[in-house]
Amino acid sequence: MLTPDRIHPSRTALLLIDLSNDFVDPGGKAARAGGRDVAPAVGAVRQAAMLATGARRAGVAVIHCLHTTLPGAASDSAVWHDARSRATYSATDICLDGSWGQQPVDQLAPEPGDHVVKKFRYGAFTGTSLELLLRSLALDTVICVGVSTNVCVDTTAREAFSREFFVHIAEDACASWDMSLHDAALRTAGQRFAVVARTAAFLDSWAAVATSSETEIDNAR
Repeated sequence: MLTPDRIHPSRTALLLIDLSNDFVDPGGKAARAGGRDVAPAVGAVRQAAMLATGARRAGVAVIHCLHTTLPGAASDSAVWHDARSRATYSATDICLDGSWGQQPVDQLAPEPGDHVVKKFRYGAFTGTSLELLLRSLALDTVICVGVSTNVCVDTTAREAFSREFFVHIAEDACASWDMSLHDAALRTAGQRFAVVARTAAFLDSWAAVATSSETEIDNAR
């Protein structure tokens, strides 16, 4: 169950995970070279954009977690290559650092005040500054959205939980290439380590906080 105090803007970060052109744009590598159907991801982007807008308005930290491949595959170990070779689609230059493919889709372009974290593995905490950023901002709650639900979103959520963060997932702002895996991942997350809710529930909670604050200000006048 979603607890308003747990996702209060003063303690919460929205993690936008891998909503990059190469993964979710019809012209990106996943669709164009990999033949993946990005329609579910396009729907997730719409919801994620609504959530990001509401988060900024409420004062929630917005963090873009972008999968990154360094030039010359400098970030790719033998283990990573082996794992990627078993994926339904793999490219050694997907989300190449500094490329259009690595950038967030237009609807989720970073705005002033947003943070950007480059990630090199499925999870956004592994080998990145994400935990340092969250601790420095005195935040203990994360809301995870993005693609794919059963891989990068799930891994990031589990990493956050293992680091003692309260974890939430906005289910309609996530997607997978196989939506049956999306559903299975959310069922497991909801039972074990995360609160799973829809975008509207988060937005309603933040709107209620704003209304309460305005009422307190009016009463103090």
